[in-house]
Amino acid sequence: MRERDPRARTNTFDEVPFGYTPDEAREEAARCLQCRDAPCMNGCPVNIHIPKFIREIREGDFRAAIATIKQTNNLPAVCGRVCPQEVQCQAPCTLGRRFEPVAIGRLERFAADWESQHGVRVPEVAPPTGFRIAVVGSGPAGLTCAADLQREGHAVTVFEALHEPGGVLMYGIPEFRLPKRIVQGEIANLRKMGVAIEVNAVIGRTFTVDDLFTEGYEAVFIGTGAGLPQFLGIPGENFVGIYSANEFLTRVNLMRAYLFPDYDTPVKVGTTVAVVGGGNVAMDAARTALRLGAERVMILYRRTEAEMPARVEEVHHAKEEGVELHVLVNPVRFRGEGGRVVGVECLRMELGEPDGSGRRRPVPVPGSNFVLPVATVIVAIGNQPHPLVPRTTPGLRVAGGGTIWTDEEGATSREGVFAGGDIATGAATVISAMGAGKRSAAAIHRSLTHSHGRP
Repeated sequence: MRERDPRARTNTFDEVPFGYTPDEAREEAARCLQCRDAPCMNGCPVNIHIPKFIREIREGDFRAAIATIKQTNNLPAVCGRVCPQEVQCQAPCTLGRRFEPVAIGRLERFAADWESQHGVRVPEVAPPTGFRIAVVGSGPAGLTCAADLQREGHAVTVFEALHEPGGVLMYGIPEFRLPKRIVQGEIANLRKMGVAIEVNAVIGRTFTVDDLFTEGYEAVFIGTGAGLPQFLGIPGENFVGIYSANEFLTRVNLMRAYLFPDYDTPVKVGTTVAVVGGGNVAMDAARTALRLGAERVMILYRRTEAEMPARVEEVHHAKEEGVELHVLVNPVRFRGEGGRVVGVECLRMELGEPDGSGRRRPVPVPGSNFVLPVATVIVAIGNQPHPLVPRTTPGLRVAGGGTIWTDEEGATSREGVFAGGDIATGAATVISAMGAGKRSAAAIHRSLTHSHGRP
């Protein structure tokens, strides 16, 4: 896919890939072998009929292609941009055994973008059932659950703690990777379907899950994600100039710091920035720091590049733009002057035996300490669920890592309460959260209709 020149794109927050033209999309779609067993579908958490929509693109029937996608995916423009297709639908692609797999994600993006340019059709909604359902959180799990339940004719209200809906899609992913207009367009479609969205509603503070039932909601879905940052726990972590990736990206994305001075919420970065971590969030933070004016940005990662959990595409883009990868290093102390960070003391690492994740465990090299001068540090080593909703909801069983326990359909230990996405699994992908939202929506629909004797 054609992209902006790396030398120019660090001066703008504009989206990096341009997307396919109709001719390019049809050419790529023609590579699909249309396998009878459709192995690609086994890797799709939301069960898109992949061969069918690709065949429709090949035939030039783009309207039919997006209709096929939207039968099971309510956020195709988002998924086509940020889902890790290379380890999901594209991984089992038959063509990929000898050649490049079909670019399923890019074709999905094309179909969604084509629709936005030629008139979006709002999915049909069944006649009202009279049931009211509350969805807590407007991230990918919550939005997917809400859309599926609204389609069934239920009255759905989404409660969002922040001042703008979208959850991690809005505050966690940079503009150059997922433009805000894309997320806002998908949310606008949900509103046209009839989904109500209330912002500035902090469940557990503004009101509780119990309050929602008191107000007449028959079921509650919790999709509050995993937005509580994890820290290193090393000396000096409270120096000025050290951010969690959550704070850094939220200030930039949701508070529009990337549009300064039009929006008066600047984020100060110095000339040299160190980002600790090796996942997609770390890449997002590093590439954002470049665009905010940093002259040198370093990724500090305790394993090698081969073990990085970030998408290969994101690492490639970061390196193209000038981000330095410092691998097999681990911060052990921050140094400061006048209360502000000025350096990161690190240890060299080497890889030992595999740990529980299957990756080789990083082992410190004794006496290998060294110091990197920095003006800003961004810690991007993972997130965990916020305990507010579980703590204020009696009867809700909490599992490991502060997640909410659920069965395979998303039902919790509290009757009428379902949960899905990162709040139930820990930090994962957008598409896996959407899959959880779909499963819970189906379970809620069955629970409500069967309990009232409806087919």
